Amino acid sequence: MTAPTELPSEPAAIEHLAQQLEQHPDYRVLRRLPMRSQFQPAPAGAGLRRGVVLDTETTGMDSTQDRVIELGMVVFEFDPVSGTVVRVVDVFDELEDPGFAIPPATIAIHHITDDMVSGRQIDDAAVAHILKDVAVVIAHNAAFDRPFVEQRWPVFADMDWACSVKDIPWREEGFGSAKLEFLLHANGFFHEAHRAEADCRALLELLSRHLPERQQPALLPLLETLNQPQYRVYATGSPFETKDMLKARGYRWSAEIRCWSRVVAGEEARAEELTWLKRRVYAGRPAHVEVEPLGARVRYSQRSGHKEAVAL
Repeated sequence: MTAPTELPSEPAAIEHLAQQLEQHPDYRVLRRLPMRSQFQPAPAGAGLRRGVVLDTETTGMDSTQDRVIELGMVVFEFDPVSGTVVRVVDVFDELEDPGFAIPPATIAIHHITDDMVSGRQIDDAAVAHILKDVAVVIAHNAAFDRPFVEQRWPVFADMDWACSVKDIPWREEGFGSAKLEFLLHANGFFHEAHRAEADCRALLELLSRHLPERQQPALLPLLETLNQPQYRVYATGSPFETKDMLKARGYRWSAEIRCWSRVVAGEEARAEELTWLKRRVYAGRPAHVEVEPLGARVRYSQRSGHKEAVAL
């Protein structure tokens, strides 16, 4: 019987083995995500700005009933012209007692127990301080995180937000999923998932990397959405028989207002959508729909913008 080969202990030797394995077409190697603070040198003459990558762990999915039990934030400097991530300038990660027992099904996901949060409270002043001079808050699925943190810390309502799921064209770039863990694996890394700071650092690593098709940092198309107007178009009073057509085009049904709606980006897309509704949904008949502008301070929140009635 052949004795097992002892693995080398030196990091350089282990990396050499990993590189050899990567050369074989039947294997891929995942490396532990590095906890780095320096990314790329600032482009010459760049006017750097600050962004924050944010993640929460909560007691559940309902922001009206559940609570934040962990808030993680990584503040970083970036060049708004090239999308280059330069360096991490601050890190925040604190736990908070929600005042009730954390459901076992939730603990199974993030492994934060009642004992870990007992008597803990997130420092509100520290949250406000770390957000000073921040130009944009980025979350992976901002529609989940934003309502939770706005409810707990109103300062987040006065900030521009972007979503690294919706505002980066992952599928167009060849990625089969926009889930954080999948994207990280596709870039050759693994990490301690479902804890706030770890997920923030994983996302920042992805934002710093070049997209395969565009050959630009993934942060850049996300930043571009901040300057591109978005609109939620409501198919008010649409005929029942058009529901499948609306769903196929990306509209979603809201039971509260009993209406189908979808978000489009840019003036051209807004005009095209209204034309499509008039021709396909309302069959050329006179109709009124509603259009809601979604600026970066409303986008991904549960707050409504100012709706405008538009005659078709």
